[in-house]
Amino acid sequence: MEHHAVQFSTQHLIALLPLLVTCATVVVVMLAIAWKRSHSMTFVLSVIGLNAALLSLLPTIGVTPLQVTPLMQIDTFACYYMALVLIATLACVTLTHAYLGEAKINDGQTKGYPRNREEMYLLLLLSAAGGLVLVSTEHLAGLFIGLELLSVPTYGMIAYAYFNKRSLEAGIKYMVLSAAGSAFLLFGMALLYADAGSLSFAQIGASLAGASGSQLVQIGIGMMLIGLAFKLSMVPFHLWTPDVYEGAPAPVAAFLATASKVAVFAVLLRLYQLSPATAGGWLNDLLTVIAIASILFGNLLALVQNNLKRLLGYSSIAHFGYLLVALIASKGLAVEAIGVYMATYVLTSLGAFGVITLMSTPYNGRDADALYEYRGLFWRRPYLTAVLTVMMLSLAGIPLTAGFIGKFYVIAAGVQAQLWWLIAALILGSAIAVFYYLRVMVTLFLNEPNLQRHDAPFNWGQRAGGIMLMLVAALAFVLGVYPQPLLDLVQQAGLAAVAL
Repeated sequence: MEHHAVQFSTQHLIALLPLLVTCATVVVVMLAIAWKRSHSMTFVLSVIGLNAALLSLLPTIGVTPLQVTPLMQIDTFACYYMALVLIATLACVTLTHAYLGEAKINDGQTKGYPRNREEMYLLLLLSAAGGLVLVSTEHLAGLFIGLELLSVPTYGMIAYAYFNKRSLEAGIKYMVLSAAGSAFLLFGMALLYADAGSLSFAQIGASLAGASGSQLVQIGIGMMLIGLAFKLSMVPFHLWTPDVYEGAPAPVAAFLATASKVAVFAVLLRLYQLSPATAGGWLNDLLTVIAIASILFGNLLALVQNNLKRLLGYSSIAHFGYLLVALIASKGLAVEAIGVYMATYVLTSLGAFGVITLMSTPYNGRDADALYEYRGLFWRRPYLTAVLTVMMLSLAGIPLTAGFIGKFYVIAAGVQAQLWWLIAALILGSAIAVFYYLRVMVTLFLNEPNLQRHDAPFNWGQRAGGIMLMLVAALAFVLGVYPQPLLDLVQQAGLAAVAL
């Protein structure tokens, strides 16, 4: 023990700062809630904490890959994905404040509805801490701890509007399926450990390099893949996604679609890069089948949706199918492509769910997520419509938006690795996707009188949530026109992961 204490230097402390700051924020927020319930104070403390965690990433950026504990490796790859998780969480916290805000409640309506809005922030922060552990781990124990810390608070967040039957149902569904996914993951880890005798990614990779044919290893990796595919909602483990997205409060759906998936995909990428046994052969074929199925199923099922949240749920299945194309390529441009795509995907998902959030309130019995509620939105809230239009174009991958840059990179990585079947599926999927994204956009400009509608408050643009949405939309456009800063950032993040 003393031996470790000597080795732990200030450099290690600096590397751990983002995680430490996030955990400290959790404690501070919890004590503040115990001392005095105040929605705005809880929100402000959470935002300060998350911003501090983001700032504390700056000194770690130049750090050479540093193994802080046997479980965690902090390098530029981890820093990049930590930043993504923190930014997504920050946006979700801001949206939560807009969503649960006091202004929307009339005193007569609060009977039977939760007045306790503060715990939501605690759960969000805890989940974010799990995400930070996950992206910097290179050890199966760290992977499991991070994954559970990320998932368990989300059960509570999904069912937070418990007076709404759908929210409660979504929470229970997610909990049961997530537990099943974790069980598969643990079983797979146990089998890998039985064969390799170690839990660290690199050592498992090294010991399996010679014996990649062993039955235990194949079953173990297969089971771990099932566990991670559950979290990433890949076909055929995707059935929970639309239901949970529809039932969860809008800001929570945004968190699930962004921070939670980014963290899991980052750890999958690290596992894939560090363990040569997993690359190539039957696993690639299996991933190829999953990717093609995810792209086609996700896009085809999104075609028939009349609910915006379900539509985004199915489209997220397709987007992670696209990301698998770059994962399977795994050489050359691939790590960069995944970095770029993740950033653009997080940005656009936050924007799309942000619009739903501003239109919704938990006190109406359900969120404003039916497509007909957005008919003619342009004539009532032109700026909000502009934001949603940019997000839809970006998700469809139309040039001059951030989403195009992401998709371009993924296609480039696929072409470089000559994955023609996958490229064909990707192009076909994108073509189908254009149709349903455009359908949403057309709906916004239709005009229909005497329609019963939920609406965003008139002064939404002056509030934190609205300002953040405007920023997201501006960024999605700017990165589409001038992506160089993002590409430079990703290049630095990518190289460290490959050089390990």
